[in-house]
Amino acid sequence: MGRLTVRALRTVLVVVLAGTVGVQALMVWALATDPEDGSLPLTPLRLVTILGLAAVEVAVVCVWRLVAMVRRGTVFSHAAFRYVDGVIGAIVAAALVWFAVTAINAPGQREDPGVTVIMAGVGVAILGVALIVLVLRMLLAQAVARDVEATQMQAELDEVI
Repeated sequence: MGRLTVRALRTVLVVVLAGTVGVQALMVWALATDPEDGSLPLTPLRLVTILGLAAVEVAVVCVWRLVAMVRRGTVFSHAAFRYVDGVIGAIVAAALVWFAVTAINAPGQREDPGVTVIMAGVGVAILGVALIVLVLRMLLAQAVARDVEATQMQAELDEVI
């Protein structure tokens, strides 16, 4: 991974993290100060937004750690699984949060239930992303196993020589 790529990715991660923390702070402030007028389910939506942003923040931190491991050349190790699992968990949490938003929004869509169906489809697509990352985790596991095997073979070869 080149330096420019790493810097660009880290810049994006910092902007996303700063944005999510800022929006979370505004949501907490809105929960504490805004009276609810009863026309919209704002309190549940604000709570779900805070949880969804927390899932994004977990994913950003895990990706940051993985990028650091890539730069050091240690990504093909068992330590990387913790961060990949964190990304998978964050994506699943984001999907669950999205399903909660869909459920909160559904009563207002009685005249047009297609919106709720589309929103549920988006939630399924988010779960699909988690499955893709799970497949990538399996590829990482294979690469780590091959790396361990190659290290053992090299050690045996060194003994013979």
